Amino acid sequence: MSILAIDAGTTGVTVLVVSDRGEITSRGYTEFEQHFPKPGWVEHDPEQIWQATLRASRQALNSSQNIEAIGISNQRETLVLWDRETLVAPRNAIVWQDRRTSDIVQELKELGLENKIRDKTGLGLDPYFTSTKLLWLQRNEPAIWANVVSGKTVIGTVDSYLVARLTNGRSHITDASNASRTQLCNLETATWDDELLELFNVPKTALATIVPNYGHLAETDPHEFLGIEAKITGIAGDQQCALFGQAAFEEGDSKCTYGTGAFLLTNTGDKRISSKHGLLTTIAWQAPNGEITYALEGSVFVAGSAVQWLRDGLKIIKESKDVESLANQVSDSGGVVFVPALTGLGAPWWNPDVRGTIFGITRGTTDAHIARATLEAVAFQVTDLVRAMEQDLGKPINTLRVDGGMSQNNLLMQLQSDSLGQNVERGKVTETTALGAAYLAGLGAGIFANLQSLGGIWELDRKFSSEEKSTLSSDSWHQAVKASENY
Repeated sequence: MSILAIDAGTTGVTVLVVSDRGEITSRGYTEFEQHFPKPGWVEHDPEQIWQATLRASRQALNSSQNIEAIGISNQRETLVLWDRETLVAPRNAIVWQDRRTSDIVQELKELGLENKIRDKTGLGLDPYFTSTKLLWLQRNEPAIWANVVSGKTVIGTVDSYLVARLTNGRSHITDASNASRTQLCNLETATWDDELLELFNVPKTALATIVPNYGHLAETDPHEFLGIEAKITGIAGDQQCALFGQAAFEEGDSKCTYGTGAFLLTNTGDKRISSKHGLLTTIAWQAPNGEITYALEGSVFVAGSAVQWLRDGLKIIKESKDVESLANQVSDSGGVVFVPALTGLGAPWWNPDVRGTIFGITRGTTDAHIARATLEAVAFQVTDLVRAMEQDLGKPINTLRVDGGMSQNNLLMQLQSDSLGQNVERGKVTETTALGAAYLAGLGAGIFANLQSLGGIWELDRKFSSEEKSTLSSDSWHQAVKASENY
């Protein structure tokens, strides 16, 4: 009896097969193409996401595995549209990183709407969220929007799209955590908010039905999904899944996921805490009985994607993992400071217009200095999130659990501990996002009895402690951020 966990991330799809003891028995992974039609624009072809899901699933599956339940994790906020009958997408998905709606965001701020929207959703105004993507679509592609209004085309996020493909269109659902990232969902009730739908001119009939994060949510169509007939019993946005996969079930538990971006979440229990320091309030998960667990979140837009830029743009490394050995060739960054605002700055600055900048270059600067400055920049950004989180919570975060692909970089994790002056714990499983989807699905299918049984599965791989001799300082980093914003 196994669980199939699908993690549809920003650059690829990971699929895990997880046993009823919480052990990963096999895995698959397939990247899909990134589309950049204009500077600051980021798109995905939904069909490519689906084909990557099928390929990664084939890699992970073998004939001896009996799939009892399916869990889904996904990149959040990304807007996907598809035909209700044919499931064909009329245009590319607009990705969470996309900055095309900066002018619309400014327009809404000037109308004085930000506080009202934040009060209802826990989210400030930024191109990051789905709401302004919908306004952009209405204004710029009216023919497509006319089909949304008529009911021919539906709208959703990547979780909704995958469920539609897995069920051959029989189910149009989204979970409470993903819905809370659209800026159309009321955080108190976990339902679509009529006032927000009117503000953003979105027909409720085109939206997915909001369901809890685990339970009997939908069933796959074996003719569409590799002959597998199984219940979909767990769904959550990638960062909420990672929090769940880190067994962060108690109020105050925190984790940071280092992937395309870096995302810090702290479980705040049944308390919805409104941030005064640039963080977001979000739904972590909702139980089948309707009980909501909330989280505070800080979002760094560029982390692993900065390393991808070193690989694909500057071509100073051949593979992303090579950044660690290159950065280790020098003992420090040689005065080089990198502000990796390749798609603007997220929390706590929320500046969509600032662009990436590198300061302190001299004749002695090498590719190794730039690589090390890139890792330092990721650590500094996360440290700023932790400090903002501590101010909102009114207490320190003594230990940070970490996961995601970049958490395997030992140099980065040591830099993170040195920057924080606090312990950083990496679990034995760093694919915690997919693991969280498996945990939710197993809970929803009755494979796992309760949260307590899941908490005992987490195991420590390595603890990183701040080195007393460390001279890592963020002073130059903060000066560089201010200079970048003033450019």
